[in-house]
Amino acid sequence: MFSFFKKKPPPAPPTVEAPAPAAPAAPAPPWPHLAPVADPEAAAPPVPERKSWLDKLKSGLRKTGASIATVFTGTQIDEALYEELEAALLMADTGVKATQHLLDELRRRVKDSKTTDPAAVKGLLADALASLLAPLEKSLVIGEHRPTVIMVAGVNGAGKTTSIGKLTRHLSDSGASVLLAAADTFRAAAREQLAVWADRNTVEVISQEGGDPAAVSFDAVSAGRARGKDVVLVDTAGRLPTQLHLMEELKKIKRVVTKAEGTAPHEVLLVIDGNTGQNALAQVKAFDDALSLSGLIVTKLDGTAKGGVLAAIAQERPVPVYFIGVGEKLEDLETFSAREFAQALLT
Repeated sequence: MFSFFKKKPPPAPPTVEAPAPAAPAAPAPPWPHLAPVADPEAAAPPVPERKSWLDKLKSGLRKTGASIATVFTGTQIDEALYEELEAALLMADTGVKATQHLLDELRRRVKDSKTTDPAAVKGLLADALASLLAPLEKSLVIGEHRPTVIMVAGVNGAGKTTSIGKLTRHLSDSGASVLLAAADTFRAAAREQLAVWADRNTVEVISQEGGDPAAVSFDAVSAGRARGKDVVLVDTAGRLPTQLHLMEELKKIKRVVTKAEGTAPHEVLLVIDGNTGQNALAQVKAFDDALSLSGLIVTKLDGTAKGGVLAAIAQERPVPVYFIGVGEKLEDLETFSAREFAQALLT
């Protein structure tokens, strides 16, 4: 389990020099069992659950890792090494721009460190990749608005509704009350699929059989505010960015949500399939142009995913990655760490 909330620790109580009546207790935070964000300097080692999840991530990216690792088996650092590395990065869906950036950064780091060992260059590449991915590392903050309205989009088959179900469970486990909006009225059984997740997580869902997606969204946001919910998650229909009429429908949903709550939607998330390579980058660009994305959920990194597309996203459209998924289980959705991902990719 992980925290979605950034909270400052409560102020220290005033020093009392003489016995006095106890000061009234500070009001409890909305989610009292959540600890404040830990000091990075005093961070504990990864809990077993996180380590298990990292092992799955490494396993999913092992094909790419093995391909890149072969580049560093030589005895010298020369142009041949950089050419082989360029080919390996391009094959990993890193893209031309991100590959060139990583090669330039790696040459600089090799020169500065004066290393002559090809094996050491791999570690320098991991550092360069982690630095490139660092701007994508950001926490999803819940609690600044009530309800926090999160609109979720994605193409068919990316795992959008399943990711919403997992996100609902994590939010509920963190103490937040969640309301789901079944605004995917295009796909057969989408409403039923979301209802199953609602039952599993014991949360309410707003839906209309054959209803207008924007109207469902409006009703859900209004109901969330009236019922005092912490989060409203809006599931929208899967669509390709080339389906212009459906992209216009998404824009309409966003406008209507704003009518229901002036500051909403507070988050607009896109779910992308980690197996789709450069197509995922094209999706990010198209949906970002249409909706102004605030974050990404990257799924299916446990299979044949090459992983390099995150570097391409960081280089060309750095939308934060809130979560990445490595399987079907609830615990297989975790927060994104640039350093962990770079190490997993290059292990």
